[in-house]
Formats: sequence, structure tokens, C-alpha cells
Amino acid sequence: MNLGYYPGCSLHGTGKEYDLSTRAVAGALDVTLEEVRDWSCCGATSGHATNHLLSVALPARNLSIAREQGIGRILTPCAACYNRLASARHEMKHDERLAARVQEVVGRRVDGEVSAVSVVEVLRDLAPLLKQKAVKPLKGLKVACYYGCLLVRPPEITGWDDAEDPTAMETVVAALGATPVMWAARLECCGAGFSLSRVGSVVRLGRAILESAKKAGADVVAVACPMCQSNLDFRQKAMEKRAGVELSLPVVYLTQLAAIALGLPDEASSLGSHYVDPRPVLAARLAAAAPAPAARQGGA
Repeated sequence: MNLGYYPGCSLHGTGKEYDLSTRAVAGALDVTLEEVRDWSCCGATSGHATNHLLSVALPARNLSIAREQGIGRILTPCAACYNRLASARHEMKHDERLAARVQEVVGRRVDGEVSAVSVVEVLRDLAPLLKQKAVKPLKGLKVACYYGCLLVRPPEITGWDDAEDPTAMETVVAALGATPVMWAARLECCGAGFSLSRVGSVVRLGRAILESAKKAGADVVAVACPMCQSNLDFRQKAMEKRAGVELSLPVVYLTQLAAIALGLPDEASSLGSHYVDPRPVLAARLAAAAPAPAARQGGA
């Protein structure tokens, strides 16, 4: 499988481990990624709140460059970037006047031919191969799959199987040998877009999400968005302090779990970069689920 690759700003900064694990897992699954040349910021999350034309033109520029490279589909790991690229394509396909204005701004041909695809969708489609290649299945690990608000909404743009009850992440987690838990907050917004302007609201929203995951018995929360990961991981101390609760719930990327199950080197998963270290609980759960060594036969 050949795909374009749009890392976006976060994966070159705060979400570096998402970039590393995505590239490593793609290589292990024989997915060739071609990075979009000279890509630029897609405008998430402030562009669309500032100027509508700009909010379409910024992602459209990247779609146009990809088209010039002969790319038909772009793997877009960041949920915010994925949403912006998919929204721009949808608007240009359904509004000829807007598409013409965007083309003037961008200075390139834009036609909505190139589509964005999320990491979750690609891994879901490759679930049988994931299961086949999982040399270290994650047996014993309970995972809360967190979609957030940008991966599946609005459904007329993202085109998921069910925007209210998606199953793609759970399919991937099960293919990796882990157990997806049922919980109430997997589609709730974590408030990451208000990380600077309304910190109190962000802490409250994030705490509710993590408490829901813990109540469901999750060992870790799996995400596919660098904003969600950073928000739910970094702010746990503030959540605990404000509410007087203990969370200590690791928040990892779905691709990091895939890298572990595929037996890739530690650098591919980069688990040591999180504020809430996932390595102790991962080691404990996987060790507990490992088969006991066979008893030796015969005398000494």
C-alpha cells in the first residue's frame, strides 16, 4: 500500500512519538509513506475560527501539493489535521465558487481529488495483517479507545461507519491481542482547543474522561490525536490536585501499542516520553498474561 504522509505541526514537536511509531508501524506492515513536500500548517485549530476562506485554503494547499506528487490519499495521523483536510476537500467539492476563490489564494489547482485518511482507518483495514504479525500480542491489557470529537465528526465529511458508535479502534486493539473496554466517554471532547484560554474547563473535561476510563477498568487510554494525548497526559497532576483524586492513567497512541505488539524496537514506541509513564503497567499486565514456563521433565 502506498500513501501520502502529512505529519502536521504537532508530530514534528510535542507529538514526536506519534510520528516515530506511525512510520515504524507503517514500515512493518509494508505501507510506503511519501511525505507531502513543503507541507504547511493546516490551520487547526484557530484558522477556521478566524477566517473561513483561510481555513479552507491552508489545508487545500497541502492537498494540491499532494496531487502534484501523484498522491491520491494522504495518511494524516493528527485528528485535527485529518478533520481540516477532509473538511476542505468536502467544501471544495460541494461549492464551486469557494473552490475558485481558494484556487486564487493558493495559486495552484485545487479540485478535491485527494482525500485524507486517518491512522485508525488504515490500521482497521489492516487488522488481519496486524493480528498475523503481532509477535508480542498484548494479552491481559485492557484498553479504553478514545476517539475524541474530531475523528468521527461531522459524519458527512469523515464518512465513518457510525459517528455515534464507531468500532474501528476497538477492532485494531483486539487485533493486537488486547481487550477494549466499554466506557461512556470515548467520544467526548477533552477541551484541548481551550488549553490556553480556559484551563479550568479543560481540566474538568479531561478528568471526567479519565475517570470514566478508570471506572471501566482500563489500564491505558489509546488515542489517535496529539492534542488529546498531550492534554490528557500532561494535565493529570492538575486534575488530581483540583479534584483530590488519583488518576495515574497512561495515555498512549494507538500506533505505540501496535509497535509493541509487532515487536518493534523500543525507539519505535518511545514510551519514555510520557508524563504518566505507561511502561510499568504494560510490563505488569503483559507479564501476568504470559504463559508459565513448561516444567522440566526427567531427573537432574
